[in-house]
Amino acid sequence: MGQRFHIGRRGVFVGQDDYGNRYFEARDNSDSYDQRKRRWVIYSGYAEASKVPAEWSGWLHYTLDEPPTREPLKRRAWEKDHLPNLTGTVHAWRPKGSLTNGGERAAATSDYQAWKPE
Repeated sequence: MGQRFHIGRRGVFVGQDDYGNRYFEARDNSDSYDQRKRRWVIYSGYAEASKVPAEWSGWLHYTLDEPPTREPLKRRAWEKDHLPNLTGTVHAWRPKGSLTNGGERAAATSDYQAWKPE
């Protein structure tokens, strides 16, 4: 309730990304130490900074003057869709031989032999 009151008084809704994160900008720069309007995000679900796509991150960090809703960035043919950081989740990449994959990997021809005391 307090958050909605604060945003309603101080902020203006700017846009929403494909992940459901909502972006806001202050109505004026009275709170600012550098005379720029404050910008912030309200995350959808768990607050994880890597859930913010590149175009919105650029706007949040004042690299872009206009938000992607007003001035969309051109997508290049080689660009991939944004993915949040998957570290620590079941979808994280795990190399062969990882303990989470059973700790086994195929032996290599130049594999070393572990030292075993006699």
